[in-house]
Amino acid sequence: MHFAAKDVTCIRGDRLVFADLSFSLHSGDALVLRGRNGSGKSSLLRIVAGLLEPAAGSLSLDAVDRAADPDRFRDAVAYVGHLDPLKSVLSIAENLDFWWRLYGRQGTIDAALARFGLSDLATIPARYLSAGQRRRVTLARLFVAPAPLWLLDEPTTGLDTASIAALVAAIAEHRGGGGAVMVATHIDVDAPGHQTLVLDAGAAGGTP
Repeated sequence: MHFAAKDVTCIRGDRLVFADLSFSLHSGDALVLRGRNGSGKSSLLRIVAGLLEPAAGSLSLDAVDRAADPDRFRDAVAYVGHLDPLKSVLSIAENLDFWWRLYGRQGTIDAALARFGLSDLATIPARYLSAGQRRRVTLARLFVAPAPLWLLDEPTTGLDTASIAALVAAIAEHRGGGGAVMVATHIDVDAPGHQTLVLDAGAAGGTP
């Protein structure tokens, strides 16, 4: 896998968030996004996920421009944002089953539950979960709806030490299997050999 962003510019409302950002990711790579609140980390992840359109610049996957094959691009990314997209009336297992059926029936629900310490909570409706438990369910989705490029926006929010360790292990396994990761975070995440992209709030562009 080779993902590339070239001269990407983001404008929200009348504000230039960043301009002329270029970077690339190959299989096994990790890119950590740093910067103050409002610097554009979330916007950049949403652009890569296809949820926002850049004001300028291009995105490509294996040398194919996103505009030429948006469906292939969409299938290649898994996005975890600030909100946990759970159906409150469904149990944890039922939420994972929904994603499993929707995104190709890969992996197993039991394995995804075990990975983030959710096996004993599988039958509990999502409306009764704590913030940390909801985040763990959302992260477990990565293993029932797999994609080569993970886009993680503050994925450690609400997680305890053991859950952060499970996330770090999941990222390492994903990279070891040929996947790549972009992660926006305010804390240190153990991702050996990662690249860093620093976005500066109020400035055009960032420093890789």
